[in-house]
Amino acid sequence: MADNVKGYVLVSLTCAALVPLWGCRQQNKAVDFYLEGVMLSEYDQDANAVAMLERAVKADEDFYYAYSVLGQVYEKLKDYSNSAAAYERATQIKPDSFKDFFSLGRVYRIMEEIAKAARAYEQACRIDPNHLQAHLNAAECYIELDDYDNALDFGKRAEEIDPNVAEVQLLLAELYQWREDFEASVRAYKRALEIDSNNPQALTFLGLAYIKLQHYEPARELLTLAAQVQPDNLRTYKYLGYCNLKLDRVDEAISAYESALVISPRDWETLRSLGIAYMLKALFEDDEVLKLLAIRQWQASLAIQPDQPDSEIMLKLIEKYSSSK
Repeated sequence: MADNVKGYVLVSLTCAALVPLWGCRQQNKAVDFYLEGVMLSEYDQDANAVAMLERAVKADEDFYYAYSVLGQVYEKLKDYSNSAAAYERATQIKPDSFKDFFSLGRVYRIMEEIAKAARAYEQACRIDPNHLQAHLNAAECYIELDDYDNALDFGKRAEEIDPNVAEVQLLLAELYQWREDFEASVRAYKRALEIDSNNPQALTFLGLAYIKLQHYEPARELLTLAAQVQPDNLRTYKYLGYCNLKLDRVDEAISAYESALVISPRDWETLRSLGIAYMLKALFEDDEVLKLLAIRQWQASLAIQPDQPDSEIMLKLIEKYSSSK
């Protein structure tokens, strides 16, 4: 904000040499309102600051600095619609303002107007082609819009700017995974782990990528480590349970699914999977108690999500093993 003050004070000092006297008086009036608004904001009197800044832009409709600061103050007040309007006007007056386009993207994202946020971040990237966060933010917005081609373009550019940022590699890995390029996804996740060896997101999603490639043993090792690093991650335990089932480690699968249910007791997918694990163990050990436990998990899963995939098969299994008691 201090830079805005200095900038506009310099402009105002040259006013007399640039415009007729009456115009300069009007502009000086706007400057006075603006400076008072900035001062009020610095003392956290933001409502009063808004009033002064609004008077400044009323006195001078092309007052870039006032619109820029007005956007900031409205944003502090969580008045995001007025903040966006102020930033929009600032970018119209000064279309090469990286700061205002970046701020506009942030505010639109808070407002969940993702298409507008993406366009604002994209313009910020054009103004500063080497700004890492602007490219990351643009990529994330395009992901939310399911526009994976644009997301990948901005993600790759972010990687060119700095390949040693785990967040960039995670974003690329996620994009490659959605495009079902699992080999590229694995490379990106591995690179993320080279940068941050205990990153739970990288560990979990690299594990998932290995599952997609049917490499269950390395997936299990990664997911076990991820669970140690982040023991409250539901998804990690669900993937770990699945890996253990695929590796015929039924007891370990049961343990993983039970840990998942501690985190989210009403997760219908986990209940269904735990039922499968119990039933496999029950059939192997000819254990009627375990069969009953399996049936109870399936019944609970169906009670929470009646129209889940393969619900008819599950109902038939419940009927079959209930009648076999």
